[in-house]
Amino acid sequence: MEVSKTDASLTVSAPAKINLYLAVLGRRPDGYHDLATQMQKVDLSDTLHLAKIDRGIRLTCPESILPDDEANIAYRAARLFFAETAVKGGVAITLEKRIPIAAGLGGGSSDAAAVLKGLRQLYGEASPELLIRMARQLGADVPFFVEELDAAWATGIGDRLVENPVALPEWIVLVNPGFDVSTKWVYENFALTTRGNPYIFGRDLKYPFASEAGPGDPLVLYNDLESVTMERYGEVAALKDNLLSAGALGALMSGSGPTVFGLFAEKEAALNCIGMLSEQYDKVFLTRPLVGSHRS
Repeated sequence: MEVSKTDASLTVSAPAKINLYLAVLGRRPDGYHDLATQMQKVDLSDTLHLAKIDRGIRLTCPESILPDDEANIAYRAARLFFAETAVKGGVAITLEKRIPIAAGLGGGSSDAAAVLKGLRQLYGEASPELLIRMARQLGADVPFFVEELDAAWATGIGDRLVENPVALPEWIVLVNPGFDVSTKWVYENFALTTRGNPYIFGRDLKYPFASEAGPGDPLVLYNDLESVTMERYGEVAALKDNLLSAGALGALMSGSGPTVFGLFAEKEAALNCIGMLSEQYDKVFLTRPLVGSHRS
């Protein structure tokens, strides 16, 4: 979502996402995993300021432990844009980080997508098709943030997208327990927690968010990766219990974790939950699903 723009600079927001459903269908020869997942953008976001410069890439991440070089996916997104478009120029990026890092919320992927889309607006040298091709090179979740979709059913490695809005309660409480979880580690250990059936082929799983599902189908929250993260970090399971005890209609770990979200119909109940959990955790957020944010 664009915040402000001049001919030489641009400020954009990069929203977080939650996974309402995530099934691991199998491991691919390239090491990635085939997934079936419903993703929903929420209004918790990072803010990125992009400004044209004569050449090169300068990235600063004030008040953050994030690197300011090619180890940062936002930097790599800018480098890829200039390499693929042959644009003559550079960019200075200031990344104001609010989404917790390595938290299962897609913050890095969203930052990368915001850089690609921002540079396209500043320089105007990339077609939508090229933008998606670059997004796929950067990471599995980046295409979702590049596409003008608030919610999508995703397959493949998460990059084959079908717009799929889902009716959700208005309020979402996000709780991050304050430690990082490596996505790579979770997937590598997925086989161990499935007790010898690492690829889960043939399971009788229903996909309630698939595009052919009817509007009256019940909301089912599901995440294959919970068992991996919870086996090592019991606090994730405790967070789910706390959210449900506080009145959440449903609770689930997002992505590979460790962030857990709770869905609330009433703002007051959500705020009461935040008050309780904030006594123990620093990263507790009240957010809402993005709905129609890309449309006039």
